[in-house]
Amino acid sequence: MRSILAVDDSPSMRKMVAFTLAGAGFRVVEAVDGVDALEKAQAEKVDLVLADQNMPRLDGIGLTRKLRENPSYQSTPILILTTESSDQMKQAGRAAGATGWLVKPFDPNRLIEVIQKVIR
Repeated sequence: MRSILAVDDSPSMRKMVAFTLAGAGFRVVEAVDGVDALEKAQAEKVDLVLADQNMPRLDGIGLTRKLRENPSYQSTPILILTTESSDQMKQAGRAAGATGWLVKPFDPNRLIEVIQKVIR
């Protein structure tokens, strides 16, 4: 079973994402922010990271940068799921190594579709 690390500082958003992913047959590991996500990603390899951008301690782009420094995560898909939609922010995400950018509120079917396209 493929595992996804879902990172969001909003408990309700985390639950919504986890429910959507679990319903599509993924195992979900939840993290409350970027620092928590890094610790969980180091403790257990996941197949995809789905991260919010605006979080305390370490944001989505910072998390992406840190994960890309780890050889185990150099080719792991990392999707940023956020309310941010500016081109400047998307470019920063790409520069950090993000695979894709999805804007909240998300369409559950679209989220699953995108994940299935990028996950190996």
